[in-house]
Amino acid sequence: MAAFGSVFMPKMALATFENNQWSDAQIVSSDSISLHPGAHVLHYSSTCFEGLKAFRHEDGSVHVFRMDQNVNRFAQSSQLLSLPEVDKEQVSQMIKDVVAEYAADVPLPPGSMYIRPTHIGTEAAVGKAAAPSETSMVYILLSPVGDYFAGGAKALRLLLDETGQRCAPHMGMIKSGGNYASALAPTLEAKAKYQADQILFCPNGYITETGAANFLIVDGNEIITKALDSSFLHGVTRSSILTIAEDLGMTVSEREVSVEELLERAAKPGVEAMLSGTAAVLTSVGTFIHNDKEYKVGSGDTGPVAQKLRQALNDIQWGKAPDKHNWLTKIA
Repeated sequence: MAAFGSVFMPKMALATFENNQWSDAQIVSSDSISLHPGAHVLHYSSTCFEGLKAFRHEDGSVHVFRMDQNVNRFAQSSQLLSLPEVDKEQVSQMIKDVVAEYAADVPLPPGSMYIRPTHIGTEAAVGKAAAPSETSMVYILLSPVGDYFAGGAKALRLLLDETGQRCAPHMGMIKSGGNYASALAPTLEAKAKYQADQILFCPNGYITETGAANFLIVDGNEIITKALDSSFLHGVTRSSILTIAEDLGMTVSEREVSVEELLERAAKPGVEAMLSGTAAVLTSVGTFIHNDKEYKVGSGDTGPVAQKLRQALNDIQWGKAPDKHNWLTKIA
């Protein structure tokens, strides 16, 4: 099986912004784009993206999950990066059109069609280090993906890092490539030194997020996670999991959580920790590493609440449970 997100459909949707207006969207070949080597994005990182999925139901119909949330965040990222304002209706239509084009190629569960809207500054102007790009491009790539846990889900090892953070605090709400790049070196170092899978960044001793996912704890009937602020990414999967937890009668607490509290809770039987994100949905954390010591979380294995919450979300995505919150957009 090819690596997640490495296979692409032959066409994509594309629109450009020039002379203060968006062009009509087109379906074009996805093997290349034309870009000047002086393009703003290549020098000053004027880029943002989204990740969402389309699912095939048993009746053959195809549905995109929480498209409105992702398009809203895409528009917000663009605005915070001073890129040209996207037309949310146009972007939504581009997603629908390109997914409809490849509706027959959307895999059956547990696979899905991963959708990657991308916005880049295209103006050729290396003198604009402190000024925004006047022109830009939006394109929507599609990548059919299989089960993220094809090799079996295993509980992750997390290094708790109180010295660094994933990205600059004012960049936290932006889904931009530079944020992922800034977390890469410390994460690779943590893998080499501690065999950690991810770093949970805890600046000033309080939890935020890992390099590519939000973090949650379950203690009894309570699910706890950091309250939303501008320092970290407002995950769509995080939001969906919290809503499902409430539907299942759990208490949702969004607040500050210290490393001290986290390690105290980890020692309690039945406690679970998990990461949420579009690709893996929900993954259990079995071990915390802090100040060269290892702390087992609950049983140290994949937790039953994580499995239950992930299954409940998958059931909605796959059309096996009612879509009470109108999260699905039918495409074909």
